[in-house]
Amino acid sequence: MMRARVPLLLLGILFLASLSASFATSLREEEESQDNPFYFNSDNSWNTLFKNQYGHIRVLQRFDQQSKRLQNLEDFRLVEFRSKPETLLLPQQADAELLLVVRSGSPILVLVKPDDRREYFFLTSDNPIFSDHQKIPAGTIFYLVNPDPKEDLRIIQLAMPVNNPQIHDFFLSSTEAQQSYLQEFSKHIPEASFNSKFEEINRVLFAEEGQQEGVIVNIDSEQIEELSKHAKSSSRKSLSKQDNTIGNEFGNLTERTDNSLNVLISSMEMKEGALFVPHYYSKAIVILVVNEGEAHVELVGPKGNKETLEFESYRAELSKDDVFVIPAAYPVAIKATSNVNFTGFGINANNNNRNLLAGKTDNVISSIGRALDGKDVLGLTFSGSGEEVMKLINKQSGSYFVDGHHHQQEQQKGSHQQEQQKGRKGAFVY
Repeated sequence: MMRARVPLLLLGILFLASLSASFATSLREEEESQDNPFYFNSDNSWNTLFKNQYGHIRVLQRFDQQSKRLQNLEDFRLVEFRSKPETLLLPQQADAELLLVVRSGSPILVLVKPDDRREYFFLTSDNPIFSDHQKIPAGTIFYLVNPDPKEDLRIIQLAMPVNNPQIHDFFLSSTEAQQSYLQEFSKHIPEASFNSKFEEINRVLFAEEGQQEGVIVNIDSEQIEELSKHAKSSSRKSLSKQDNTIGNEFGNLTERTDNSLNVLISSMEMKEGALFVPHYYSKAIVILVVNEGEAHVELVGPKGNKETLEFESYRAELSKDDVFVIPAAYPVAIKATSNVNFTGFGINANNNNRNLLAGKTDNVISSIGRALDGKDVLGLTFSGSGEEVMKLINKQSGSYFVDGHHHQQEQQKGSHQQEQQKGRKGAFVY
């Protein structure tokens, strides 16, 4: 009897060992996938909701599903809309507050309200510093036209769902791609509501004959001309007085805060080789979207997902349609490896400050040194004296955006030795 139990015991041990090894491998794979929880690659992070020959709608995966570190963004989603020239996005409402930023094209946005009220907005991306933006309240029916005969339309939306983290678009139309939500009611409800037989309702509203291919459709020039008349007469005035713009020959950044939504909207352009010096935001969690170009980004944050005084850098090579999240108080530096431009959304933007760690202007380290006892504090903070620290900081005469090519060749020669000596992440190497 004992002999029979021994093989069974061995099998049990082998099974547990195999299970343990499999679990360890799974944990390692999860850890590897979370090496940079702040980076969303365009190749596998966007989910396409709809696509046809005239355009597409897609949504970025949920931030909190990427990492627990981003759980404060669980109530925010990122949506991209693209359409070809002379097209219409059919009327819909969403269970989310929407903040639209135009990145290319000049669309006509129509908001439909009760009592035959409509608002027309002619938006544009023509401003080289800052594109137009528009809020759409949750549940508001709207439709969107790209009236241009040649240029594609691209819009980035920050969505704030009101029901749950998922976003739902409710389209009135019944197309080859989806059913109208009105079709989901029992027959007697539309019959009583429209005071008509269901056969007539179905023929007029839902019949397959005459259905559009999808929710993005082609529109003729006469319809565009009529909509343009209304839009031009209702066009908004410039909001430039609310803009905060900084910049120089290497790049520029324009920011605008929507206090009602507690959201910061930003547009940033950098020339190839430019460096946005290390800086951090005091309160805002910034979501950066790459519109065009490429950049290298380094973010410094706590090591691992725990409370600690150890830090490491999270690095990524960004390209078109990539997304990168910068948590509040995390220092970050951005190097343009080509001409590049970004759209940014800052969450918790009210009373937020941008603090620079290098450069001539808004440098918080030099602010310490200029205080009455500041140099003594700097001398205790760093290995050099306070005077030496201030002398080092004052060597950089530029602000915000500087020449990232400076010392690059020397840095590249010594980078391999530096990495060997440090044996860990954390050094900025350009």
